[in-house]
Amino acid sequence: MVEPDAPVSSTTGPGTRLLVLTGLSGAGRSTGAKVLEDLGFYVIDNLPPLLLRQVLELNDLRAGGRHLAVVLDSRGGFPLTELETHIQELEQAGIGMTLVFLDADDDVLIRRYEEHRRPHPLGLPTLADSIAAEREMMVDLRLRADMYINTSETNVHQLREWFGSHLSALVDEHAMRLAVTSFGFKNGTPRDNDLMFDVRFLPNPHWMPGLRLLTGRDEAVRTFVLGTDDARGFLDRIRDLLSFLIPRYREEGKSYVSIGIGCTGGRHRSVAIAEELGEWLGDEGYHATIRHRDVEQ
Repeated sequence: MVEPDAPVSSTTGPGTRLLVLTGLSGAGRSTGAKVLEDLGFYVIDNLPPLLLRQVLELNDLRAGGRHLAVVLDSRGGFPLTELETHIQELEQAGIGMTLVFLDADDDVLIRRYEEHRRPHPLGLPTLADSIAAEREMMVDLRLRADMYINTSETNVHQLREWFGSHLSALVDEHAMRLAVTSFGFKNGTPRDNDLMFDVRFLPNPHWMPGLRLLTGRDEAVRTFVLGTDDARGFLDRIRDLLSFLIPRYREEGKSYVSIGIGCTGGRHRSVAIAEELGEWLGDEGYHATIRHRDVEQ
């Protein structure tokens, strides 16, 4: 067994990828782990943080250097507060790493536990007490996360889609995946955006005869929205910003960027802008996924 302070073996070198999947119990880790297996990751569930380096060495020796994903949570009672130290040691050894954190609102977690009739791993007197204690235990991991998703308003199929689209880029260290989501502010803002832009300053097709029942995917609405000087200037500035940011995100090891485009209802302006931005990202050679959260509402 490798001692805790022993150096990482030479069999684990630069280029090795490690994904750490963590978050609150009930937030969707099991679904995430299954999708990672489908993507070709070698997944180890409920691993003590102290064993990270040993597992990395065994993965290189026995699994042909496959991309490794480990699930770390509170089920085993392991001191997750020590994980930051282990992560820093691995990064200093040249191990590429991505930390994915799944979260959900307290009332949603309580409902999920009650629906499935299973106990919380911390086992405190009340379910609310257990959730609060676990949230406090994981605050440092939440702040450090490379990817964060709040699954409160996400069903199982949507969560699988999110993992498939965002984490597939990790199979290729050189890929950067971008997700552009249109939404309506009146329905609440998305919880996992890295960048968010408000396009409510643009003329609203909702008030134009013949356009209200259409969406930003229809050519008439796109022409109306994108045909103004303000829209063209706005898109030019976003393109300049992303051209500056994306290479720097990649240099820091970030494998995806989530971009939110919001208007009032999420049906016209934000959809048209998101479609235009997504096309530009594709032309630039990026893996871009376009999602319209509220277009059918």
